[in-house]
Amino acid sequence: MKTQFVNRNAGLLICLLLIVSGCTNSKSVEPTVTEKKQPARELTVFSATSSAVREAAVFASRSGAAAPVTAPATKTNAGENPEFAKIKGWPVKGPAPLQGAILPKKRIVAYYGNPLSRKMGVLGEYPKDEMLRRLKLEVAAWQAADPATPVQPALHLIAVVAQGDPGKDGKYRQITPDKVVSQVYEWAKEVGAILFIDIQTGHDDIRSVLPRFEWILKNPDVHLGIDPEFNLIKSGKKPGTRIGTYDAADINFASSYLKNLVNKYNLPPKVFTVHRFTQGGVTNSRDIVLRPQVQIVMHMDGWGSPWLKRDSYKSYIVAEPVQYTGFKLFYHNDTKKGDPLLKPQEVLKLNPKPLYIQYQ
Repeated sequence: MKTQFVNRNAGLLICLLLIVSGCTNSKSVEPTVTEKKQPARELTVFSATSSAVREAAVFASRSGAAAPVTAPATKTNAGENPEFAKIKGWPVKGPAPLQGAILPKKRIVAYYGNPLSRKMGVLGEYPKDEMLRRLKLEVAAWQAADPATPVQPALHLIAVVAQGDPGKDGKYRQITPDKVVSQVYEWAKEVGAILFIDIQTGHDDIRSVLPRFEWILKNPDVHLGIDPEFNLIKSGKKPGTRIGTYDAADINFASSYLKNLVNKYNLPPKVFTVHRFTQGGVTNSRDIVLRPQVQIVMHMDGWGSPWLKRDSYKSYIVAEPVQYTGFKLFYHNDTKKGDPLLKPQEVLKLNPKPLYIQYQ
């Protein structure tokens, strides 16, 4: 789960200073790990950066930006202006889609999470049949909102989960058992959905952990997601205490790896999502290489009020074009302060229109 910062008040500024100095106390950082047991072993399955840390990171990210950091007095249409998108370079001139490519002809609507935890997202919040029923309803809603664009359902599985403790290997991450990955893959196939393998590296290196999933990524209907928030190998900080980052070089490695899989197994192009909700979450985005075998989605992953989500989309996705765009909707976090969950018709006003929609 992610968040965005809204107010420059003195209390949060103090929180930011405490975090930077490493003197955060137990009251300013929420627990980072939720535990769940499996038969014969105890498995820590959930880690999330605390709200205080996330908000401070977004504060630092926005402090030098021209975008407003307080809620506007009137309704904003940030992220919807076609002229702004055009000035920034949309639509992106990339390689023509190869045969079998999902984007841009279809829109992907995904349920995100891990079945080992009810708190990591809707994928694990409900029993399998109920979860798939709800996914079908969202797919139908998006199809009705944009009849011209077929909707491709998806399950987005957090297959590597960042952890608040180092574990035996000191990597601050937990790899979901293969049998659980296979189980979710079977769920996806039941409803004609594709599967995303999402990786939170912790202190591991994407160059080391990604090849471990060749066994599942070699399937034509399995794709990839990576989460900069939980890539902290460079900083050496614990997940949950800092916001991580990926550089274009890391993204290019993963993209090249996927390209090689496509060529090796004669597969249709892979969709590759990169989460982003702060300026520093992705560095040197202009150096990201576009390849015909890989379709890159820069995915706006922040939660908050509708105006703030649009503003973040404008600041971090539209303003730094890569290839395709995504937008995340949080059933709980987006609405916890009384705001309504954005409807498909509202999200479709964004420019460019997101072609990957994720629900958590």
